[in-house]
Amino acid sequence: MTASAGRRLLPPILALVFLWLCIYGPGLFHPSLFDDADSAHAEAGREMLTLHDWVTLHENGIRYLEKAPLPYWAMAISFRLFGVSEWSARLAQAVGVLLWAFVLMQMGRKFLLLEAGFWAGVVAITAFGPYLFTRILIPDLLVGLWIGLGLYFFLQGWQEERPSIVSCWGLAATIALNVLTKGLIGLVFPCAIIFVFLLLAGDLRHLLKMRPLSSTLVFLLIAAPWHVLAALRNPPAGQTKGFLWFYFVNEHFLRYLGKRYPADYGTFPLALFWGMILVWLLPWSAFLPQALRQVRLRLLKSAELRKSREAALLLFFVWAAVILLFFSFSTRQEYYLAPALPALALLLGSWLAQESQSSYGGEAARSGRISATVFLIVGTMISAVTFSLALISHPPPAGVGLADLLNKNPSAYVLSLGHFLDLTGSAMSLFRGPLIGTAFAFLIGSSLNWLLRRRGSLRAANWALALMMCAFVECAHVALGVFAPVLGSKPLAIAIQREFQPGDQIVCDGEYANASSVNFYTGVQMLIFKGRVNGLWYGSLFPDAAPIFIDDPELERAWNGPNRVYFVTAADERRAFLEKIGPVFELAKAGGKFVFANHAGPGAAARTP
Repeated sequence: MTASAGRRLLPPILALVFLWLCIYGPGLFHPSLFDDADSAHAEAGREMLTLHDWVTLHENGIRYLEKAPLPYWAMAISFRLFGVSEWSARLAQAVGVLLWAFVLMQMGRKFLLLEAGFWAGVVAITAFGPYLFTRILIPDLLVGLWIGLGLYFFLQGWQEERPSIVSCWGLAATIALNVLTKGLIGLVFPCAIIFVFLLLAGDLRHLLKMRPLSSTLVFLLIAAPWHVLAALRNPPAGQTKGFLWFYFVNEHFLRYLGKRYPADYGTFPLALFWGMILVWLLPWSAFLPQALRQVRLRLLKSAELRKSREAALLLFFVWAAVILLFFSFSTRQEYYLAPALPALALLLGSWLAQESQSSYGGEAARSGRISATVFLIVGTMISAVTFSLALISHPPPAGVGLADLLNKNPSAYVLSLGHFLDLTGSAMSLFRGPLIGTAFAFLIGSSLNWLLRRRGSLRAANWALALMMCAFVECAHVALGVFAPVLGSKPLAIAIQREFQPGDQIVCDGEYANASSVNFYTGVQMLIFKGRVNGLWYGSLFPDAAPIFIDDPELERAWNGPNRVYFVTAADERRAFLEKIGPVFELAKAGGKFVFANHAGPGAAARTP
């Protein structure tokens, strides 16, 4: 890279870093980790260090064989370097988003225009979906990172007369890393995308030029060792069929078919799955129709075909389409389309760059003004709704918290965002600040975007939208902080930690996911009362599994024993159940959840039968 090229790249890189810090920086430290997948996955990373086992994942000391290891390796390394904390748990995922944006900028720079890559990076960082999907420690955005990097190597090799070793082996390495990130879809997605693209381009013979033998060897050298070690260390035993059956058959094929056991997941409705793309790409989805219209499904044969903008746009379109169609025939969660978002960001970036270079009367500029008008209407509606909710909601009576104002919808909790369906009109009174901030952000942002586009200041209009999202995401971040005591159990963990003594025991009422953050924040293995289900069920079947799953007789013996027992539950009626066993003392209450103890302590309020 020449010095002048480096100088041209520095401003867009700094701009992307600035936006990333604004949106993802605060989320590193706040709010606390949530129960279920968020803290459970962080705990798996922590137990890699405490158990010195980098092959078999564990949660609460029980084998956890559902997931590929790379995200947990990254968390464990972060814990080793910076200590165990919320921000170190989130660091690798947040850095992954920044790398994601850099990869998109480089793809746009090489195959489209530098400006197209920059705006693709801006879309990736500021769109609502990527922010929301990183509020929980799930790896789906990282899948998009590896796909993007792999397709960069592929397209670079396709443009060459004969693909170089770097292009072929780079693609193989990224596919292997994707398999170690999310399992077999890390192999299926890039292979399907490349096959469909070459089919549409009429160049399937290119597959034979991609050094298939040596590339396969590179793939196996990276991806195979962990799978082999995991199979050797988790063989069939007792009631278990072993790692290979559970990981490949149960977690991949049967999950896709909706027959995986245990069925601790739901299926997001198909129409919503597609329709929510407009929400996840907000505000840039206003320009999605123009971005899609750029794509030509049939490429005209020419000497410049391989290096044409049309070929790159077709690849990006196929990238998104393959992922969306794949999950259209399977069980799905809201965030499953996350790996498709970078492809859509590239299409949007390409169009935004084209628009910025068009004349005021050009077709691109005219369609951009139409989209700006549509988004002004949408932004005004969002502003009106959020401002109205802030005005009409009344503060709750003294002593009434958010958990008391929510509707419980347990059937929806199998969806990753299911708890947000609990929100009621009365609960909105606790979100007045974020609601008012959202109202102003969308009103000002959509108005500036419309005004600046009408004046022909297209880049400034895009910046208005980006800064609007910085303000909106900060409001969403504050709202998540208000919701945190309901979604997580950190206050309960702090109360237990304050009084915990060697020999004491923590009991989780029901499945581990109900209070997994207590396990993470205390670092103490919990007993599970009547919760041998879902995530830890399969690991509990191994003969050497710790005897942490208890029923009524074991709880009664522990409750009447000499050591203190802390019972963590989300059901107030459990108080009466425990009173039938022995003395009950309320240690803590937060977010609609309780900690009851069997012996008095400095922080416990007495309540005897």
